Amino acid sequence: FSPGLLVVAGSFAAFRLLNRELERLVPPPPSARRNRWKWRNIWTSLAHSSATHNPSPPRFCLHPELSEDLVGTYPPGAHSLVAVSVGYFLEDFVDMLCNQKLHQSWELLFHHSVVIVCFSIAVLLHQYVGFALVALLVEINSIFLHLRQILLMANLVHTTCYRLNSIINLGTYVVFRIATLAWMARWLFLNRQNVPLATYAVGTVGMAIMTPMNIILLYRLLRSDFFK
Repeated sequence: FSPGLLVVAGSFAAFRLLNRELERLVPPPPSARRNRWKWRNIWTSLAHSSATHNPSPPRFCLHPELSEDLVGTYPPGAHSLVAVSVGYFLEDFVDMLCNQKLHQSWELLFHHSVVIVCFSIAVLLHQYVGFALVALLVEINSIFLHLRQILLMANLVHTTCYRLNSIINLGTYVVFRIATLAWMARWLFLNRQNVPLATYAVGTVGMAIMTPMNIILLYRLLRSDFFK
């Protein structure tokens, strides 16, 4: 039994509770009232991104050994941070499964399944926590992705705020999503002799799934926000 599972369970419960209370904390505008669960879901996702993105970059600055050993080295609190993210992705998976039709959510459900499997290996084995911490850099961009959805639901597309967010979203998407995944794929390739076959297979399949999904999403963002 791993103590990390307690953190996962606590995180799941906390995000579930937050999801239920968000409609009271952040009432949906008239344009979003037809899809109240989605409004709550996006704000819950924004809360996770905001909570988990902050610790990642400073940890790499304070612990430069992380860049040399992503398997066994990790700073204090990093393991719990990854466990918290597993709890969130489980909560979001359940939320979408209960409230959205499968043909509308299968891409995100697939994405969450890959993340849950990969992060759970780090939580249970206390290894590859550094690698998972690199993956959490993606959450820096997720903040602006979620803000974009909130602005869309609030019918604020034709505003300076939306335009500014679109530009920042695109920049952080390239830096913290595309470039981060490329670096992770490169690290896996260069360290294939030092990673057990099963773990290497999971990581390779995960990268093979995530990379095209993120390229497709980048194309959709460009088409929607810049090439209308």
